[in-house]
Formats: sequence, structure tokens, C-alpha cells
Amino acid sequence: MGTTGTAGAPAETFNYGVVRQFTIATIFWGVVGMAVGVLIASQLIWPELNFNIPWLSYGRLRPLHTNGVIFAFGGSALFATSYYVVQRTCQVRLFSDKLAAFTFWGWQAVLVGAVITLPLGYTSSKEYAELEWPIDILITLVWVAYAIVFFGTIAKRRVRHIYVANWFFGSYILTIAILHIFNNLALPVSLWKSYSAYAGVQDAMVQWWYGHNAVGFFLTTSFLGMMYYFVPKQADRPIYSYRLSIVHFWALAFTYMWAGPHHLLYTSLPDWTQSLGMAFSLILLAPSWGGMINGIMTVSGAWHKLRTDPILKFLVVALSFYGMSTFEGSMMSIRTVNALSHYTDWTIGHVHSGALGWVAMITFGSMYYLIPRLYGRDSMARPDFINLHFWLATLGVVLYIASMWIAGVMQGLMWRATGEDGMLTYSFVEAVKSTYPFYVIRMIGGLFFLTGMGLMAWNTWLTVRGQPRVNPVVPLDSPDARAIPQSAVPASA
Repeated sequence: MGTTGTAGAPAETFNYGVVRQFTIATIFWGVVGMAVGVLIASQLIWPELNFNIPWLSYGRLRPLHTNGVIFAFGGSALFATSYYVVQRTCQVRLFSDKLAAFTFWGWQAVLVGAVITLPLGYTSSKEYAELEWPIDILITLVWVAYAIVFFGTIAKRRVRHIYVANWFFGSYILTIAILHIFNNLALPVSLWKSYSAYAGVQDAMVQWWYGHNAVGFFLTTSFLGMMYYFVPKQADRPIYSYRLSIVHFWALAFTYMWAGPHHLLYTSLPDWTQSLGMAFSLILLAPSWGGMINGIMTVSGAWHKLRTDPILKFLVVALSFYGMSTFEGSMMSIRTVNALSHYTDWTIGHVHSGALGWVAMITFGSMYYLIPRLYGRDSMARPDFINLHFWLATLGVVLYIASMWIAGVMQGLMWRATGEDGMLTYSFVEAVKSTYPFYVIRMIGGLFFLTGMGLMAWNTWLTVRGQPRVNPVVPLDSPDARAIPQSAVPASA
């Protein structure tokens, strides 16, 4: 991967090999994870789709879906983009090619382990942390290597300034390490079974300290790192307010850490802890919307590009869903709202508003930006497919979350309805029957989203193999290697 710099001397180049690997893995796992999601959505309509096979049952496939979309699809995208961004903004090659390769193969081994063990019923039963202790140990080793590669690259950077995207990526790497280690402390009793080191309400508290911050850092802070790099690049505009991006970072990182107890309202968790979680969840709206507004305003002066640039459409719609989901999350943390929404499909709609609308959309836009550059192409093989993918994904999200909002509010109202005698008006099965049509709409929305993902996979395949491969690696002293618009960082940088 060498190239020649000035005076015929070899110039240092970026390591794009591992970025390509994680990019292709992102597309592959996106198809797999979303296909499993459509299958289990269909099982709620037609239960016979489990074919009476235990490892195809809803209870086993549901954690496979969440792990597949969050850690396989989202995680691979984060590895790819963080490795790309840290090299471009620091103007150095990754700290260690061998450790970077280990993170790729180690992470894929984790994911294959999940695909095997979860359908077989091996689970710790903790939300977003179902994998058993041998796989948890491998995750820890991969994550340590990831941190060494990322922060080692920053340490040897050739520019004084650490671009804000790297602050977001760095905070997610450190925080997820702490969350993973402490939430997964357990006593192994066999190769695939362990018992949590915590018990009762303490176990619930630690789990949702982990669970909500997995959302806060693995699915929000990290993807904001993508936003702060790819939105200015695609719009060819500087960040609206670089100072606001720094305030956004520190306010978000501090506030998110304390919001987890809102998952445990009306439980045996102490009231003061529940109130603390609710208060910080409401405060969280300010930095969240500050970041959303900063991203949207970055496109100011380039709005006309939305007519012809589907990649920018993905990025802008992702920011819109980020703002909507964070507002909704803060509102749902209020006790009186939570009394209606909790345990209903409203929560499912909220989660997918963030997961599909924010995480997947920002990932699609970033991947479409990256893939042609990683493989030396002028553009994706079928640019028209990008626009079709955008509309399939947008329609899919809207159908999904609208159906779950309606179903959730209806469930909450039916469950609490009482007659004059104080008896429940509706039985639980009546609420389930009333929800059935909305499950059909949700499945259709998911099918649209999966179709768009499949279209992206096909477009990626055509792009990668459709033309003679060109080495896209450029010398670090080349003007083409400039990472971000010059006015995107303070003059002192």
C-alpha cells in the first residue's frame, strides 16, 4: 500500500485495508440483522413461522436481532468510520496494522459466536448483554486492542488539533469498556453458563446503567462522531459552530451517564434514584438538541444540494430523527408519561425511531460516502439506487414507528381502563387482538427497510467488482488528503 511522495521518496499512507473489511462487514451484518428482525416481526403475526424449532423461536431470535443490528451492523460501521476518520484528521497511519487486523477478525469471531450461541439458548438474559462469559472475554480483548489502535493513532498525530469527531469516538470507546466490564462481572459455572455478580435491585440498576448508556454511547455519542465528519464533508460546509460541538460533547457525555434509572420507574428501585434518572433525562434534551441543531445548520447554505444528493438526504434525515427521538426519550422518562408508555409498543417505536431513523440512516450516508473512495471509484456503481434506498428506508421507518406509536398508546389506555365497579374493562388478550393490525403494518415497514438494505448490498457489490480496482491511498503530503474543510476548525488549530 505504498506510494511515492516528493523527490521519489516513499510517503506514509493510510491503512484503508481494515476500513474496507469493516465496511463490507457492515453491509453483510446489516442484511442479516434486519432479516432476522423482519422474521420475528412476522412471527408476531404468524406464530407458526417458528416451525416448532426451538432455535427459531421468538425468544431466541429476538436477542440475535438486537445484537446483530447494534453490535454487528452498528459496531462494524463504527470501527470502519472511526479508523477512517482518525487517520484522515490526524494525518497518520493507524497505530498498529496488526492490532487493527485483530480487531476485525476478533470482532467477527464475537459476532459468529453470537449467531451460534443465542439461537441455542445460551444467554445471560441481560438486555444488550446476552452473550455468555467466554464471548465477553473476547469482546474485552478486542476492545482493548481497539482503544490502543485509536488512541495510539491520536498520540502520534501530525496535527496539533484533535478534531471533535475523535472526541466523540474516543469517549464511546472508553465508556463502553467500563460499562461492558462492570455489567458483565459474573461467576462462571460451566462453559456457557454464568451467574451475575449482582442480585435483585442492584442487578437491575447496574443492567440499566449499562443498557441506557449502551444506547447513549454505543448508539448516540459514537454516531455523532460520524455526523461531525461526514456532514461537513458531504455538504462541503464548515461545522456551523465548532464551539457548540465542544459544549455538545461535554454536556452529552456528563448527562447521559445518569439517565439509566428512567428504565426502572415504578419498580423497587429507590424513589430518589428514579427521580434522579428522570431529571437527568429531561436535562439531556438540551445537549441533544444542541448537537442536532449544529448538524442541521451545518447544511445551511447548501440546502439546494438536497434536490440532487441522496447521500446528504440520508444524513439530514438522520439528524431529524436524532432530534425527534431524543425529545421523545426525554418525554417518556416523565413519570406520568412513563405510566402510560412503559411495557407497551410505544417503547418499541421509540427504540426503532432512534435505531433505524438515526443510527441506520447516518450509517447509510456515511457508507455511501466511504465506499467509492475506499475502492477508487468516482461514485457508487448505481447512484440511482441510493435515491431509491433513501425512499424505501424513509417509508419503512415511518410505517414502523407510526404503527407502534398508535399500538402503544392504545395498549396503555386499554390496560388502565376500568369500569364503574373498578374492574378492568379489557382483558389482556383483547389488547393483543386490537394490536394485531399494527403488527402487520410494522412488518411491512421492516420489509421496506430490509429491501433498501438489500439494494445497498447489491450496489456495493457492483461498485467493488464492477471496475478495475484503483489504489485510493494518497500521500499524506498531497492536497487531496485534506480531511475536513479548513474553516471547520478554529483558526488556532
